[in-house]
Parts: sequence; structure tokens; C-alpha cells
Amino acid sequence: MRRRVGEAGFTLLEILVALVVLGFLILGLAEGVRFGLRAWDTETKLVDRRADMDAMERVLRGLIQAADPGDLNAQPPFRGQPHALSFVSRLPMAAGGLVTRNADMGLGVDSKHRLVLRWSLHPHAERLTSPEPPHETVLLEGVDHITFGYLRPAEQGGGWVETWDAPMLPALVRITVAFPKDDRRHWPAIEAAPMLGRAEQ
Repeated sequence: MRRRVGEAGFTLLEILVALVVLGFLILGLAEGVRFGLRAWDTETKLVDRRADMDAMERVLRGLIQAADPGDLNAQPPFRGQPHALSFVSRLPMAAGGLVTRNADMGLGVDSKHRLVLRWSLHPHAERLTSPEPPHETVLLEGVDHITFGYLRPAEQGGGWVETWDAPMLPALVRITVAFPKDDRRHWPAIEAAPMLGRAEQ
């Protein structure tokens, strides 16, 4: 039966069309919200990872810049390999409550793909007891491997080498952190000058 002119109300077809249009609008709005949440979550993770990398870079630079240069009677306790580094350095100022801030340190990637700093207090005198086990501090997780390079001083001819066991500190230490292929993180090589931190202290 046709509607009379001026008759109020909607037909069933008009209501169905309105419901379909409303459904599409709600679906589009929901997809937009989901996309926004995913983008926000991804951005948050990237920011957190960048903060982790920045903190890791500051720690590594500070430790290497404060490396012990040795003295006239002994060469510096600095041994560099392509994928590991051991040296004596100063712990951060936050460790000021310890007997000494000097510590034996080792850097490398463990079997769990973590960049780990192992450290123990450097003795001032000959030990009378067995040393305590080293402390472990995880600097960064999800690392494939780490590579070190060592720059010879100009008086030694300059140039980068993969190992270091010389009676002096290298002019620069280059640290390259590599991530798995499916990891989107990328970080340029870190270069730090030993003794720079001790000169400033």
C-alpha cells in the first residue's frame, strides 16, 4: 500500500538501508581506532628501544673513556678481541659507596643474545681470600653479535685492527652492535676514546 502524501514514518527498506550505512560507519570507525592503537603501540616500542640504545651507548662510552691506562711498571690491563673486550675502568658515580670504584670489566654477547657487562671490584692489594663471582649487568637484549675495532695511535702507524694487546691504550675503540635480520633496530658504530673520561675527572 503506497504512502499518502504527508504521511509520517519510514518504509522497511529505508530503515534497512540506514542500518547498513550505520554498520559501515561503525566498522570504519572501529578499524580506524584499531589502526591508531597499533600505530601508537609500534611508536611506543620504537621509542623505548631508542631509549635503551641511548642508555647503552652512554654506559659504553663512559666505561671505555675511563679505562685504566696502567703505569710505568705495568702496561694497561686492556685486552681487546674481535667480539669481546676486557679492561679496568671506573664504575659510575652512583657506586660511590663502594670501597673502590675501579673494577675489572668484560663486555660480550652471551648465549641468550644479550649484551652483558661482567664486572668485579679491582683489588688494591693481593687477595687473601677467593674473589667474589663477577656481577652481570644486561645492557641490551636481542643482540646477534658485537664487534670491536681498535685504532692504533698515530705514532704506531694508525689504522684499525681487530685485536689489542699493546703496552698502551688504543686511540679509539669502535663498537658495532648487530641485530638479527628480522629486527628493525639499527645503530651506527659507537666510537669512544680511552682516557678521555679520566682526563675530565
